[in-house]
Amino acid sequence: MTDETQKIIEIMLKDIKVRRSIARENHLLFFSAYFGHYMEYEFADFHREMFDLSSNENIQTLVITAARGIGKSTILNMSLAIWSILGRRRKKFVIILSHTQAKARQHFNNLRKEFEENKLLQSDLGPFKEDSGEWGSSLVLPHYDARITFASTEQSIRGMRHKQHRPDLIIADDLDDNDSIKTLDGRNKTYDWLTKDIIPAGETNTKLVIVGTLLHEDSIMMRLKKEILEGKRTGEYREYPLVDDNGLILWKSKYPNKLALEAERLRIGNEKSWCQEYLLKIVSDADRVIHPEWIRYHEEIPSRTPENSYRYTFTAIDLAISERERADCTAMVSASVYGYGENMRIYILPNPINERLDFPSAIEKAKLLSLSLSHNGKKTRLVIEDNMYQRAFPQMLQKDRYPAEGVQSVGDKRTRLTLINPTVKAGQVLFPKEGTETLIQQLIGFGVERYDDLADAFAILVGEVMKNNPNRSFSESAQKMIEINGWDKEDGEIPILYKQY
Repeated sequence: MTDETQKIIEIMLKDIKVRRSIARENHLLFFSAYFGHYMEYEFADFHREMFDLSSNENIQTLVITAARGIGKSTILNMSLAIWSILGRRRKKFVIILSHTQAKARQHFNNLRKEFEENKLLQSDLGPFKEDSGEWGSSLVLPHYDARITFASTEQSIRGMRHKQHRPDLIIADDLDDNDSIKTLDGRNKTYDWLTKDIIPAGETNTKLVIVGTLLHEDSIMMRLKKEILEGKRTGEYREYPLVDDNGLILWKSKYPNKLALEAERLRIGNEKSWCQEYLLKIVSDADRVIHPEWIRYHEEIPSRTPENSYRYTFTAIDLAISERERADCTAMVSASVYGYGENMRIYILPNPINERLDFPSAIEKAKLLSLSLSHNGKKTRLVIEDNMYQRAFPQMLQKDRYPAEGVQSVGDKRTRLTLINPTVKAGQVLFPKEGTETLIQQLIGFGVERYDDLADAFAILVGEVMKNNPNRSFSESAQKMIEINGWDKEDGEIPILYKQY
């Protein structure tokens, strides 16, 4: 804290009129006067930035990911909620959101304690509660004609009002948890709740503050980060890890050197938690088949000409004939293939089919793909995973003169994905920047995500390319799978996927 700020605080503590006046105007000084006991160490620059951003009325959406234990919830949840009502902003209806009701109750108790037990805050800016009033899931402040309501992702706040006021400040604190981020369904549920229920509940001038840590590549924090940085959502995004990319410690008064950081890391005792929740680095799980850092993107697909070493375009299909709500989906993944050997590249096409379809509808979708991707007047090839009940599918397409064929599966889904993962890791598979998000999530979340139909169609597709890729040598991964499954190279029992050409 600067000497000038320290002098102002000293004056504030001695003079109630000065304290009231300055604290109402400045969030940092308000916090210093009434909640200074929460901070055992001197503020860092990023703390001052958080205070500035939280009080900037021109920023309607503020998203902050920060390390655990640096005071983000104290500043951007408890203090901001109270200051926004008692200070110059005079908010009337504040909502504080958490992932669970237990967390919402914890935030409620924290704020209630300050209103009831913070004597300096009471004497300067109270009263906060009439004798006849009752605390419930909301804190009502009659003197300010204001309300703070606490809710969780399990609740709806659609249409909620305090008298004539709709929410004018919404604070969301740790909307993700380790259970909700495990599956795409869980992540979508939280995101939809925020964007379809919570944000529309406010007015055009409602400020939205979202704070949390990074728990997953597709978490709500990562989605909002991407939207803001790509200009798809107005707002400000900030990240505050304990150590930045240049190795600088952000909170020097608490962690003066690397020895102090190491002591904290050893205290945490979990390397994954340390990396994700303190350094804000997403860590790939050891049992992942496809790691997120392997995913490579293309700007555009080359034209389909001999000069660009164009070979062919085709579609792989993982069939699931059912329209039941919880059933698997039929997945159709298409790609264009260029080059040979180490120079071979597989360009995944955007917007793969991922729908619950009955048999006739799946046939029509497959035909449409073959026609829409046609080249030089020729329908593109359709490759369908071959098992007993799916055998009629390629036969029906062949009858209508579509180039369709069934292919035998190798092992289970994990085995198939493991066999082709060296090709992804080597950067020979390229994805579009938009249009394959669900496919990528199924790939990097395989084994955890509820659905894996696109991932399986992808494995069929890449496997089909690789079995026709000249000069492709056995990879270490393939050798390992050969050993595990007892395939005999000499006896010709190796799956065609890894035969030499």
